[in-house]
Amino acid sequence: MKPVIIISTYPDKKSISKIAKEFVKNKTVACVNILKISSIYSWNGKIENSSEYLAIFKTIPKNKKLLKQKIKETHPYDVPEIAEIDVSSINKSYLKWLIDSTN
Repeated sequence: MKPVIIISTYPDKKSISKIAKEFVKNKTVACVNILKISSIYSWNGKIENSSEYLAIFKTIPKNKKLLKQKIKETHPYDVPEIAEIDVSSINKSYLKWLIDSTN
C-alpha cells in the first residue's frame, strides 16, 4: 500500500490546527505537519507576499477522497490548494504506523 500525502496552505495556525485535530481524532489522517511559510503569489491582479501555514496531511488510499472533500468544505480560502504528492518510497515501519493510525 502506498501512503497518500496531501498538501494545502492556510492563512493562520488557528484555522489549520482545528481541522488537523478533527482529522486525526476521526482517523481520516494519521498526522498533519504544520509549518509556517512565506508565500509570494499573484491574486486578483496583484503580487502578494504573505505568511501562511503549510499543512501536510498523511493518510491511506481509502481516505483520500474523503480527505480532499473535507479540506475543500472546511477551507477558509476561495481557491484552496489541494495537491497530492506521489510517494514512490517510504520506510515500512512508518507506513505501518500510518496504516494503524487510520484504521
